[in-house]
Amino acid sequence: MKAVVLLSGGLDSSTVLYQARAEGCDCYSISFDYQQRHQRELTAAAAIASAARVKQHQVVNFDLRTWGGSALTDAQIDLPSDRTLAEMSQNIPITYVPARNTIFLSFGLAYAEAIGAERVYLGVNALDYSGYPDCRPDYIQAMQEVFRLGTKKGREGQEIKIVAPLIEMKKTEIIQLGNQLGVPWELTWSCYAGEEVACGVCDSCRLRLAAFADLGLSDPLSYSSK
Repeated sequence: MKAVVLLSGGLDSSTVLYQARAEGCDCYSISFDYQQRHQRELTAAAAIASAARVKQHQVVNFDLRTWGGSALTDAQIDLPSDRTLAEMSQNIPITYVPARNTIFLSFGLAYAEAIGAERVYLGVNALDYSGYPDCRPDYIQAMQEVFRLGTKKGREGQEIKIVAPLIEMKKTEIIQLGNQLGVPWELTWSCYAGEEVACGVCDSCRLRLAAFADLGLSDPLSYSSK
């Protein structure tokens, strides 16, 4: 079975890639260079794709900086830092990139239909405190209908399936699953800050570090601040 895996190089998407591989899929990974401030993640994605021996890894390039609207695409907007998990859960954060997963899934769908893949995997998670609207079950359900109605395969009864195996999992559970699957955490990248060493204080770093700590494990990444 062929599968397209949306791969950011982060903890979640890397786990999903290894899950797809464990389920017997021939994996084709796709990453996105949208001129995000944390382009370091693309290096991680390439490393993870190589470690997982995907059939093909490619990067789609486009520029969302001119639109702005997010701390990840506008360098003038400060990243949230040193927030507690409770603070992170209060509102949709400024790190939300407008319609990002809709853009990503559109590319993933087009790629999947072009190569005859039956599945598109992605690592969205609704329980990691981020509150992103395009990481929730109702969004995935709606996009599944788009996959059915908006493709030749879907209209002919060969619907391409969206697979989001982590959507109802806690971050600690994702790490436990990744450990079982052999995900090389040292190759992954979660930091939003855009430096060569993870900051340790942005929301993504804080969530990651808290999950490893809750499990009594040490995160193999180096951090400039903890």
